[in-house]
Amino acid sequence: MNVSPWPTGKKLVHLDLKGAPPRMSYMEKLIPLIARLGADGLLLEYEDTFPYEGDLKVLQATDHPLYSREEIKSIQDLAKSNGLEVIPLVQTFGHLEFVLKHREFWELREAVYSLGTLNPHREHSVNLVLQMVRQVLELHPDIRCLHIGADEVYVLGQGEESRNWLCIPGHDIHQLFLGHVTKVAKLIRATWPHLSLIMWDDMLRSISHSTLKDSGLVELVQPMLWDYSPSLDVAGTVNLLETYKSAGLSKVWAASSFKGSTDVSTCVTSTQRHVDNHLQWLQVAAALPSGIEMQGIAITGWQRYDHLSVLCELLPVGLPSLASCLETLCQGSFSKESQTKVTETLGISTVEVKDIVSSPCAASCSPYPGQRLAKLVVELSELLQSEELRFQDTNMFVKGWFTPYHRRRKIINPLMGQQIQQHAAALLTAVELKVEAVRQEMVTYFPESTALEWIEQHVSVVLDPIRRLLEDIQVTIQKVLPSSFHLLSPGQHG
Repeated sequence: MNVSPWPTGKKLVHLDLKGAPPRMSYMEKLIPLIARLGADGLLLEYEDTFPYEGDLKVLQATDHPLYSREEIKSIQDLAKSNGLEVIPLVQTFGHLEFVLKHREFWELREAVYSLGTLNPHREHSVNLVLQMVRQVLELHPDIRCLHIGADEVYVLGQGEESRNWLCIPGHDIHQLFLGHVTKVAKLIRATWPHLSLIMWDDMLRSISHSTLKDSGLVELVQPMLWDYSPSLDVAGTVNLLETYKSAGLSKVWAASSFKGSTDVSTCVTSTQRHVDNHLQWLQVAAALPSGIEMQGIAITGWQRYDHLSVLCELLPVGLPSLASCLETLCQGSFSKESQTKVTETLGISTVEVKDIVSSPCAASCSPYPGQRLAKLVVELSELLQSEELRFQDTNMFVKGWFTPYHRRRKIINPLMGQQIQQHAAALLTAVELKVEAVRQEMVTYFPESTALEWIEQHVSVVLDPIRRLLEDIQVTIQKVLPSSFHLLSPGQHG
């Protein structure tokens, strides 16, 4: 498919730092590469990796390192020296799990059972987000744009104060949402009038153009329409743009995805899926309604679906996809020539990370920082999903001589148990060697805590059942043999 290249505006790469925050040594390689690949800016989402101070110091991460004030300045200097604009993202309504999980802020939850959404009726809620914005802006003195989030404001209207407010004639859930965002945006603009404010658009989609127009929000924000699907509804998105235009929201952004949007626990990025998403966005751009001013596109790279969810694909695993998506936007297609440009730029054999053949080039000279880690993650992920590791479902000796029935009653033929032990132990040893190789490589680019979390979330869930099986067999064998008897290993003879 050939359409025009991305028409106007910036191409931002979103770095989601709320999970697997890259070490500065990796940032120093990553940021110049992002610029070489054709990006114009960075959308930085810090969450708990930001060095909040004073009353907000509690927001700092305790389970992984955060960026120091000097490092945040260094990130901006790196971006500037590579021609990249920096736009911070500070959540101001939804996705405040990293704030509202702390006891100090429990009273500011919209609903006690939901950690993500702020209670819009409390003055302290507004003061809190303004304090967060102020601290972030103080460390980003040269920025021209700020993203204020406001997506996926779940359970809004379900808190007691909101229910009472909604009982008043003429009040509705849309006004409740718009009221908080408008208030926050006005206060930010009052202090920093030079800033352009961006917000996610999903909470606006069901609101009529007349309600949007009357809300006071129109002159304050630029909506960022996000859709990460490879089958994005082009006509529906163009119609949505028409609605925003009729409401007076003519300056808009798009948001695509290069990783972190396939499934909550995906480990290996599919380049084609994300290229297809960008091809759909190019069709939207080609059909922009008259009067719509497209400010740019943010190519998101989610590291978690939210603060408390599992890690998605790590950045090195997603780099071939990012390069391919940027090339697609720059060329208006993803032709063979475009694919060749990506593979030559990164020094790889194919744009699909799962199919990359290891490069003979040493890691220090590779134009693809983190290639070895990506390859190791792919290999380990394939092994973890293999038939072989469905040991308890496929092994003949387990299925025949150590079923749940046998395990509960602790009965086994020791000779059969020995067969299971040998097979399972060999399997575990082989996998654990790969896991250790991944861990050692991962800590080169990410904190030790990231490696430990990734292994516990993605590896232990597969290996622990095999470990428990071995433990149960050992206990059962000891129960059915005389204490003086030592079972010979296969190959030994009495």
